[in-house]
Formats: sequence, C-alpha cells, structure tokens
Amino acid sequence: MDPFIRIQNISKRFGKLSAVDNVSFNLERGELFSLLGPSGCGKTTLLRILAGFEKPTEGYIEIDGQDMANVDPADRPVNIMFQSYALFPHMSVSNNIAYGLKRASLPADEIKVRVEELQRLVHLTEMGERKPSTLSGGQRQRVALARALARRPKLLLLDEPLAALDKKLRSETQFELVNIQEKLGTTFIVVTHDQEEAMTLSTRIGVMDNGKLVQTAIPNEIYEQPVTRFVADFVGEISFLEATVKERIGKHWLMDAAAPIHAIGDKNLKSGMKVSLAIRPEKITLTPQSTGSLNEFPVDIEDLAFYGAGTQYKVIGPDGMKLKVYQSHNQPSQANSKKLEKGFVHFLPESIIILQG
Repeated sequence: MDPFIRIQNISKRFGKLSAVDNVSFNLERGELFSLLGPSGCGKTTLLRILAGFEKPTEGYIEIDGQDMANVDPADRPVNIMFQSYALFPHMSVSNNIAYGLKRASLPADEIKVRVEELQRLVHLTEMGERKPSTLSGGQRQRVALARALARRPKLLLLDEPLAALDKKLRSETQFELVNIQEKLGTTFIVVTHDQEEAMTLSTRIGVMDNGKLVQTAIPNEIYEQPVTRFVADFVGEISFLEATVKERIGKHWLMDAAAPIHAIGDKNLKSGMKVSLAIRPEKITLTPQSTGSLNEFPVDIEDLAFYGAGTQYKVIGPDGMKLKVYQSHNQPSQANSKKLEKGFVHFLPESIIILQG
C-alpha cells in the first residue's frame, strides 16, 4: 500500500545556504506528525514547500498519489495554520471560520451547517458573534484551527500552533488538539521547537538539525533511543560522559570513563572504541549512603532546583564527573536527600545510551 504522503529527497537552497538538505519521509493517512528542531533548522521551510509557498530545489512531494510539482498552493488539498493565527479582527468568530468556504462559493446552507459543526468541535458554540479581540489566546487558537479545517483539507500544516499560549493553557490545548485530530482523522504535520509539545501530540516525530532529518521515530523511541548526540541533547535533560570501551564482561561492556561504568550495548562495540555515554536524570538514584549497587559513585551535591513534583540536582562525582539527577517526591526513601551536601548515585547498565561517532 502506497503512503498517503511521500516526501522524497527534498532540498531547498537559498544561494549557498542549504535550508533543507535531502529530506525524505512518508506519512500514513491520519497521522499526527511533528517536525521538531531548533530555530533555523529548516522545519518551517519544509512546511512552506509542502504548502506550495516555496519551490524545492530538488526532490518531489506526493499527496494521496498526486505529484504536487505543478500544483498551485490554492489547488493543493492542504491548509496551513500560522503561529500568529491571522484572524480577521473585524469579522465575528463564525465569519472567520466561514471565510474560506465563502471564497469557494459553497451554498449558504452548507456553510452554515459546516460552521456550526466546527464551532461544536472546538467548543465555541456560544461565541459565534464575538470578535477575536474579545477572546482569550486559547479561544483564538481554536478559531484559527476551525477556519483551517473548514474546507476539509487532506493535510493540515500547523506552524508553532501553541507558541502564543501560556504554559498551563498550552498543556490543556495539546490534548484538545489531539482529540480533534483523532475525531476528524485529518493528517496533521506540526512544526515545533518544543520537545514536550512534540512528545504529547505526535504519533511520530522527525527531528531536524541544520536542514537534515536526523531521526524519525515514535516519541518513546526518540527519547529512549536517540541515534545522535544532538537528538539526545535536544529532547529532554541528559548528562554525557566521554568513555573508551574496555572489554566485554558477560552481557555488559566495561567502559573506561571518569570512573568504571558497566553498560549494555550492541555487539558492534570494540575494545578501544571512543564513545559517549548518555543518561537521563530520572534514571539515576541519589542516596545518603552507599547501597553497593553497580555503577555507584560518591558525589558532592553542587546545586538543586525544586520543581514541585520532584527535585533536580547537579552533582559532581569522581574526576569531575558531572551528572543531573531528578528525584521524584513520591519516593519517601529519598526525601531527605535534598538536605545532603554529599551522597551516592547509582544507575542500571541498561539505563545508559551508548552513542558512537
């Protein structure tokens, strides 16, 4: 079965600058896919190519079996929701939603039915006559979403759709957006620099760096099995230790780092190989006394930050080894560790991500 959307070897150059560099991936119908990466990595340029606002220097795009090479933006089965929302301030909520339908010359009765359906979908049923200036940020975001969905596009592109919202409202709206997408079954591509947003929204994530798509996977795999140091560092908190592979001992590899570390890695590792060891803060346990565990080291507690649900520590171990440690407050045995100046950390061999190259 052919993919619903095929993006093949897309590159876009502006003079000597390569904004998008040989990007390829496929999407199935009904996916909610996020393009994640820092500012300037090429994700918005790729979105504009999909919408038809930019012509690729190389490569091609197919949507539902149709080559988009010579299809104008207005004729593509695509709509885009911009970060600014771009609502018409002089129009009511209902007229903002209906704008594209009127431009398409749909019958008035059909427009009325479709606008009412969309207002119910985005929970704005009682606000049809209000102007955008009287709405909250979250309500304006939902008007913009309803307007983008009004013409029933096969693909909806969302450029930083929640960036203008405060943290709490953004978290609530993420779940609303997923629910709406699941009800409609429309394929969404979301551009975001917010890793938490991408993790919450997406069926899959594509991480971009300097115009390249460096990893495409489900959210859990992106977090737990990053393929490059960039992905590991960009998605969530993490600590890195430089190491040399020493030898294999049973199912473990012994790593020569600031202190001896046991890790689990594939059979492609070889003695003498230089690697980076990465570990997430929540995978490390901090205790007042030694427990005799594998990969345990004495540490000095350099700093801490209270986050409500837990506390994050910066600790220094043997030979200046620096680690971030996150301790959830639902662990009573660790409750007093925030008062410590010294302690011990330990972590499981399988918690370590081994990055080569």
